[in-house]
Amino acid sequence: MRRPTLLGTLGVMVLLGAGCGIPAASDVRVDGKGGAATGAGVISRGSEPPTRTASGSVNETFVRNFLSAAAGEPDRAYERVKAFIAPEDKTRLQDKKGSEVALNVVRLREAVYTLNSDSTTTVKITVQQIGVLRTNGTLAPPVATETEYEFGLRSASFNGGVNDDRAGLYIINPPNVLLLSDTALREYYQDETIYFWSSDRSRLVPDQRYRPQAVPVERQVNEVVKWLVGGPSDWLRPGVVGLPDRTELINNATGGNGRWEVNLDMSGDDQSGIDQLITQIAWSLGDLPGQLELKIRNNAQPVVDLSERRDSRELYPYAASPQRFGVYDGVIHPLDFDGEPSGTVPLTPEANRNVVSASLGLAKDRRILAAMVVADGKNRYRLAVGTGADPVPVVSRSATEYSSIGRPVWLRTVDNRPSRGLVVADGQLYRFDEAARMYPVPLNLPSAAVTAVAAALDGQRVALIAGGRLYVAAVNLDGGGASLGPPRELVTSLTNPTAVDWGREDQLVVAGSVGQPAIYEISVDGALETPLRTDLGAKVTHLTAYPTNRGVRAPSGAYMYEANGVAYRSSPFERIEPGRVRDIAPVPTGVRPSNPSAPFFLY
Repeated sequence: MRRPTLLGTLGVMVLLGAGCGIPAASDVRVDGKGGAATGAGVISRGSEPPTRTASGSVNETFVRNFLSAAAGEPDRAYERVKAFIAPEDKTRLQDKKGSEVALNVVRLREAVYTLNSDSTTTVKITVQQIGVLRTNGTLAPPVATETEYEFGLRSASFNGGVNDDRAGLYIINPPNVLLLSDTALREYYQDETIYFWSSDRSRLVPDQRYRPQAVPVERQVNEVVKWLVGGPSDWLRPGVVGLPDRTELINNATGGNGRWEVNLDMSGDDQSGIDQLITQIAWSLGDLPGQLELKIRNNAQPVVDLSERRDSRELYPYAASPQRFGVYDGVIHPLDFDGEPSGTVPLTPEANRNVVSASLGLAKDRRILAAMVVADGKNRYRLAVGTGADPVPVVSRSATEYSSIGRPVWLRTVDNRPSRGLVVADGQLYRFDEAARMYPVPLNLPSAAVTAVAAALDGQRVALIAGGRLYVAAVNLDGGGASLGPPRELVTSLTNPTAVDWGREDQLVVAGSVGQPAIYEISVDGALETPLRTDLGAKVTHLTAYPTNRGVRAPSGAYMYEANGVAYRSSPFERIEPGRVRDIAPVPTGVRPSNPSAPFFLY
């Protein structure tokens, strides 16, 4: 970049935040998912990025629009971006075709504009590489390592001798890569969830994709089926199965007016597998209504109503309305809030002692699953596990004691097989069973020091914090064990994450720092993030959320956390006072009551 001179050259720096217009201390959670379009061919307002001249000669707006130009259907991405580039420099951006088209999604940190003596402007942007948006709608981990890009701006009337603002601007010396800002990803794409069967074919597992809003509704079915035929995201593959090898879409999926036809060339004629595929398609089409006629090599299957299929085939294991609990003086107690269900502790008093933190869940057969961290002397802890009918009378304890144990989590199942869970102890990730036996889980990570783990409601995906970085990984439950596929690191604005849980099927709630302790909602690929709270004042040491999803129609945004020994809840945000703790003895006059700690949900 040319340095400013004393001849009047001007440098302007614009700071670009990572937020999306939501107040810093907001408890609002943005879903971002809309319903199906109401008519064939309808393109929603704002689905196409602005044209080159839309910004006039305003540098900042022009650059923002340039970083949106690649958004939309991939086959025209280079055409849209090259419209912003000066004619003499268009050849600097080398076109790619078909599946090779990939957009480098970046999060802008700052932009510096320097006016040069020849009336051009040098732009230097600082970015965080988030990932690569592929033509199949997946956001793969970032490949580029650049943290800065530099290019120039000139007036579009530069060679005409008249500086006409209406002519707009051009990019000169452009980067030889398609850049897309995270803001444009949020604005011009619909984040979608498609589903693949788990490795044991017992449940559907979510996989996040992005569909350009410019794609009309009559092509939505076609795009989703193409995604399913193409297989799951790379990081999810170890825990799920794709369609049979060499499955292909015969022509395009067609239809309209509430009836859709899909014709597949697929090996095998197993009717059970075909029925599972219909369920998979129905859930992957979101809330799209209408009827689906699936054909296998032109042989039609019975027509299925999409809404009826979703209603009759449960997406997740049974999940009751959540009940809040917390730990008070080493004992689990219910937390009472107006308008919320509140039950009794599903443990006998003998099993509910010396508790530090806990995870209670409901199995498919309505058994209680209890996993607790219990104190076993000064700064020594064991894992205690008990299962059975309410109340659980007996818990088993781990054979080994540890200097630290994180909150345990259960890997939920849809059948009556013995339950398994995950827990972090002394920096190592372990799998545990119903008898509190613990088995190390190998991880191929730069740093083996794991500090937190959280399990999705489907039981096939986990989030991890290791070495101060955030990861997601697929779970494979074959053979009675629980192994993890290669973890994928998520690139976020948060640094030094300390706690994580699943807030929705495609979103994590993560505590970390953005200069000060904060809690963000972050998509499962790290691209979309929303600040939930940025004024915590202290590091979060414990975090739990209720994972809402399309199968559990409950209000979103419910999470609780602990910071500096004080517990809080969201929606509305408030401190959890001792008065919210049920069944505790009155505190004598002059004695300061204990603080509730380690809050969690039972569902």
